[in-house]
Amino acid sequence: MSRFSRAVPAALVVLVLVAAACSGGNDNNAKRHGKGTSTTAAPPPVAPLTGLPDPTGVAQTRPVLSVKVENTPQVRPQAGIEAADIVWNEVVESGITRFLAMFQSESADVVGPIRSVRLTDPSIVWPVGGIFAYSGGAPNAVQAIGQAPVTLVDENKAGDAMFRDRSRAAPHNLFGRPARLWAFGGKPVPPPPLFSYAAPGKNHAAATPATAVSIGYSRGYAVSYAWDAGQGVWLRSTDGRPFVSRTGGQIATQNVVILPVVYKGGVGQEGAQAQLVGRGSVIVLRDGTSTPGTWERPDVTEPMTLRGANGDPIKLVPGHTWVELPDVSYTVDVQKPVTPPTS
Repeated sequence: MSRFSRAVPAALVVLVLVAAACSGGNDNNAKRHGKGTSTTAAPPPVAPLTGLPDPTGVAQTRPVLSVKVENTPQVRPQAGIEAADIVWNEVVESGITRFLAMFQSESADVVGPIRSVRLTDPSIVWPVGGIFAYSGGAPNAVQAIGQAPVTLVDENKAGDAMFRDRSRAAPHNLFGRPARLWAFGGKPVPPPPLFSYAAPGKNHAAATPATAVSIGYSRGYAVSYAWDAGQGVWLRSTDGRPFVSRTGGQIATQNVVILPVVYKGGVGQEGAQAQLVGRGSVIVLRDGTSTPGTWERPDVTEPMTLRGANGDPIKLVPGHTWVELPDVSYTVDVQKPVTPPTS
């Protein structure tokens, strides 16, 4: 055999090896090194009013549903408020309080009792729009909410989305079905967030440990929250008794935002309106801490910004939020952990 004939098989072997390296070999090598065809799954969307993951995507498909809920002692426990993303507690006539419950990422079979609109409500819902469910109101309040970018649904329009519970006395017996109320539509979808959120444990530099807070609303409506470290929630009470929903569980929330405000027209007076545009003080409770700061809101169309004394944003922990709107004259007492005496 000539030197040439012996060299041909060797050259063929080299060519075969090179071809193999240029085909499937590169894919296998890329997989071993985490390159090429491997992909990283996108994180799930986030529910705008809680900052929590929205794995089903339901919060991306519907607007905010805001429902005006009564809070007089005779109607407690209320239905459905435990499922609201955000609940606002505002002072109305005679010093009583009333809730504005915002549903978006979660729902409830029934919510209520539903009551009338107040002048404070348009300022609360304006940044998020959506649907506003209520039962009548004074002419000036009805006119004011009619100017907000919401779809209005009252008892006359609701059809079977609202019903009267005949076992209760009117006007305390009107309830709504959120699933049917959402059918009235509203924009935007999804809504913008009202607050910003940070991971648990990432507190503001001004945060200090807190065990409880009491807010001096009028008798029958005084509110307190106690930190439950085991559950990681603030437990709500009224006049020293657990504040429960119709399901029997005590209302628990990850965040409490306390906004002492001025009520135009006089707190407790009929037609009083919380001033929620401008600037004021705030106390944010989360993760067993209390953070004082200020809120700013230049226009009714925008959500408010919360900042600490150093100017950094105060962020909530992802989860549910209760917003308290006491008058600036009401007492707010934040309780700190008791430090044991040193020996």
